[in-house]
Amino acid sequence: MAGLTMVDRPVGHILANQRRPLAVGIVGFGSRGSGIASIIRTVPGIALHAYSDILENQLQLAGRQFTEAKAYPDYRKLLENPAIEAVIIALPEHLHYPAAVAALQAGKHVYLEKTMVHTMEEAEQLVQTAARYPKQVLQIGHQYRYYQLYHRVLEVIREGFIGDVTQYECQYHRNSDWRRPVSDPKLERQINWRMYKEYSGGLMTELCAHQVDILNWFNGSPPASVVAIGGIDYWKDGRETYDNIRAIYAYPNGVKASVSSILSNAYNGYSIRILGSKGTIVVQRTKALAYPEQVKAHLTTVDGVTGATAESWGQGKPMELKFSNQDGQNRDPTAYALMDFVSCIGEGRKPFSNVETGKDTARAVLLANKAAEQGTMQYLI
Repeated sequence: MAGLTMVDRPVGHILANQRRPLAVGIVGFGSRGSGIASIIRTVPGIALHAYSDILENQLQLAGRQFTEAKAYPDYRKLLENPAIEAVIIALPEHLHYPAAVAALQAGKHVYLEKTMVHTMEEAEQLVQTAARYPKQVLQIGHQYRYYQLYHRVLEVIREGFIGDVTQYECQYHRNSDWRRPVSDPKLERQINWRMYKEYSGGLMTELCAHQVDILNWFNGSPPASVVAIGGIDYWKDGRETYDNIRAIYAYPNGVKASVSSILSNAYNGYSIRILGSKGTIVVQRTKALAYPEQVKAHLTTVDGVTGATAESWGQGKPMELKFSNQDGQNRDPTAYALMDFVSCIGEGRKPFSNVETGKDTARAVLLANKAAEQGTMQYLI
């Protein structure tokens, strides 16, 4: 399938030539970092040797759960450990760029969580920095690129099953304040960094970036322009980042895509609707349904007008798209991203989710925020 990076062979064969598991350290051991650490325990070819965090309670929790790994209060000391071959950076967004640069300079392979960087300038700078370390792998944590569900969806689109695709409707909705408990008010900004513009782009960079990355992949390019509107209209609790945002992207191929994230309603939660001239594909967390259009026209009463022509009123019966993952199992998408990270290191191969695709997605979501803040259309290309 187009875009597939992990070749069609069992994971055991992919990793067969490794003498030992890849020794990794995790930089940032909050909810995402600790979640990745748990996934690593289930992934062949990779082992957690170290972790770092500036919060003592995070280190204590990690120490109880991952006794086999060494704790570092300062990630720079972790980078000095020659036994660590690669690092996974799961820090707050504003620290992604300096930590990635430091890791590359220390000779480490890098798996950098999305969104790749916090500013437009950092996006260009990280591309330039990565080019100076061609023997090191820099993979960006857009894990859905490695989930075979999306490869199957793209295959069905390219086969023409739903006709010409000109529209996408994406949402990543929740019904929560998105906050984490804070035991000491002095730690508010450290723990709830997603609430503050100094540290995060909020909903666009933390949630919508997943779907924007898929849009870029499926359309073969970054968007040409974006308009957006957002606000703090429900959770008026001192936060700076929006609690709702809606963006519309225009792609060079004529495709338009709406992307929204709200924190006051979770109906349909995570969803991508792909609208074609012959049908619709609805992508959910772990499955996708294809709905053919009812294209046969017939005369009926429409909106009180007798004899009007009704076309495509309602959808045909849904068909679930069948797919299988690289190893025949149903792992978390991050597991497959990490497997390919290991494979890229072993084979000296460029990741499918790399610094260039990461830059394109980062620019797209950062400019959506700028469009909403300034009330103007922003142009990417």
